[in-house]
Amino acid sequence: MPSVLAIAAHPDDIEFYMAGAMLQLARRGWDLHYVNLCDGSRGSTTLDRPTCAAVRLQEAKDACEVLGATFYGPIYSDMEASYTTENLKKVAAIVRMAKPTIVLTHSPTDYMEDHETACRLAVSAAFCHGMPNMESDPEMDVYMEPVTVYHAQPVGLHTPLGEFVTPHLYVDETDVIEQKVKALACHASQKQWLDESQGLDSYLQTLRDLSTEMGNRSGKFPVAEGWRRRQHWGFCNADDDPLRDALKDIIVDTRQA
Repeated sequence: MPSVLAIAAHPDDIEFYMAGAMLQLARRGWDLHYVNLCDGSRGSTTLDRPTCAAVRLQEAKDACEVLGATFYGPIYSDMEASYTTENLKKVAAIVRMAKPTIVLTHSPTDYMEDHETACRLAVSAAFCHGMPNMESDPEMDVYMEPVTVYHAQPVGLHTPLGEFVTPHLYVDETDVIEQKVKALACHASQKQWLDESQGLDSYLQTLRDLSTEMGNRSGKFPVAEGWRRRQHWGFCNADDDPLRDALKDIIVDTRQA
């Protein structure tokens, strides 16, 4: 069966911005794969780094279990994300292990560097999935099937300069929103952190509010998630759009408006 790989920066990013599409794909028989590239170790005002990393690793594993996905561990610490050959090789290995038809990742322009770097690494790892002369760490066999990359909405649905990002696809979350919230609730350590660092009074309510705003903007669904398809060059065929095709009964395609 086909597989989808979500590549995000921090524990809870997948749950906030990507889990809706993942869960809808799972309902249609897709295998789910899940990786946060950062260890979450700096996401606390009360825990030291080793303790915070351990807590957040377990929270991510618990959330991944709620989603029914295969878990891959982080490769670097928060705020240490960098686009290096060493890191690219590690992400390339994950892509080659998961063999995804779809890669989901952050918006190329997002609110902070960890997100943008995770996006760059995800895109490059997807691009070189079939390059035998591009090594991975650990070394994994390449695979030659097409890979289509989709970008999630940026944090807060807007660019850092305050411009709303219109997605190509709105995906209906009505049937999966409660499971998405349950997965995010696994990240209990983040309630205080998000309250203090980003002014989110309730991170679970924030998720519902974002999904409701996207649903309203779709003009069709009560709650929704937004996705943009990356251009096909070097990744897949020109007409490949597997997220659209797999979820054709529960999407609004703004490119056809």
